[in-house]
Amino acid sequence: RLTIHPHRLGFQCSFYEDFALRGIRVDSVQPGFVSCTFRVPPRLTDKSGNLATGAVANLVDEVGGAIVHVEGLTMNVSVDMSISFLGTAKLNVRIS
Repeated sequence: RLTIHPHRLGFQCSFYEDFALRGIRVDSVQPGFVSCTFRVPPRLTDKSGNLATGAVANLVDEVGGAIVHVEGLTMNVSVDMSISFLGTAKLNVRIS
């Protein structure tokens, strides 16, 4: 069974986590697979109205880290990430 807490147990949700992660919905959890949806909010768009590339990287890092985290073990951090962007997501578009 996978339990995703709104923040790390014993810690309050930081402004950063709340700002970046608010609105993510976990739709399906199966062994080796997690499906989430998210509607692009104004706070995470760039000047062109697209989901900011930095926000995409942050979502990948945070959600991926939550998925592989094992309770009781130390959390690791990403040192290097490489992301290829195939398209854009506009304001209020639902992505998964």
